[in-house]
Amino acid sequence: MPRLGLVAIAALLIPIALPQQPQKPPPEPDQAPTIKVEVDVVNILCSVRNRQGGLVGGLAKEEFLLSEDGKPQTLKYFTRETDLPLTLGLLVDVSRSQERLIEIEKQAASQFFSSVLRQKDLAFLISFGSEAELLQDYTSSAQLLRDGLEGLKVNAPVGGPMPGPVPTVYQPRGTVLYDAVYLAATDRLKGQVGRKALVLITDGVDQGSRLKLEDALQAAQKADAIIYSIYYVDPGAYYGHGFFGGVSDAALKKMSEETGGRLFRVSKNNPLPAIFDQIQQEMRSQYALGYTPSNPIGDGTFRRLDLKTRQKDLKVQARKGYYASKQAEP
Repeated sequence: MPRLGLVAIAALLIPIALPQQPQKPPPEPDQAPTIKVEVDVVNILCSVRNRQGGLVGGLAKEEFLLSEDGKPQTLKYFTRETDLPLTLGLLVDVSRSQERLIEIEKQAASQFFSSVLRQKDLAFLISFGSEAELLQDYTSSAQLLRDGLEGLKVNAPVGGPMPGPVPTVYQPRGTVLYDAVYLAATDRLKGQVGRKALVLITDGVDQGSRLKLEDALQAAQKADAIIYSIYYVDPGAYYGHGFFGGVSDAALKKMSEETGGRLFRVSKNNPLPAIFDQIQQEMRSQYALGYTPSNPIGDGTFRRLDLKTRQKDLKVQARKGYYASKQAEP
């Protein structure tokens, strides 16, 4: 299988050239059949929930209130369509601590791909442990993705007095979570049109990434990608080493909330297949909004967004901001 470029971050994966689609007539002023990619338009995908946590559909554009850096903005595009093209990346932790969970992940992910993908959607599959590996590149074929899932296997460094999930000086690279997110966002999602999402299955431990959490988050934000994190821990992989207390979902929570996604925790009452079903429902119940910022300067800075509804009892789940693309030099 091809290896992702983790020896040097500059050696990124070679993008796959996708066939050009025939030109479509311009959209009506108040609708966006696809998420537009324009220098002066910022696009936001969001989900709306009531107090009970249920998804809310049927809202009109006038129900939403948006501000950028505290200044009100006027929505230009709005659609309630749930059939926007989707580019999805599934990133699966295959470090030693996940060894006993991999078969469950294969089965649940296979069903997820079969359920969520439609003809115009694309998905790819990456595993990550001591390095990241592209198991299946862009495809709309659930069968090819299922075949790729069969390639999930433990990827961990060998040697040292205590091989396993515990960091030691003998195995400084064990789970390159942040590197994998960065590469998937930068090399696979950036430049794609439509809805873009990453689904992570991991216990949240990063051991040995050359990049930091902030780098991974920034890459996802610049790619306009939503991150859904699935916190899946095998306690037995840690208890014997006295390390379990150090496992945390804090980094996953931050990446998900900042990009407009959600953090899910696998438990007896919330198994992995049920979580995949929740993600699928949310992906098909999103609102797509677009606006032209009142601040037109493309200076590369981060702009903080606040999206809410006029109904105080509804909660909007959307990304917290974006990076204003730098304008090309004349």
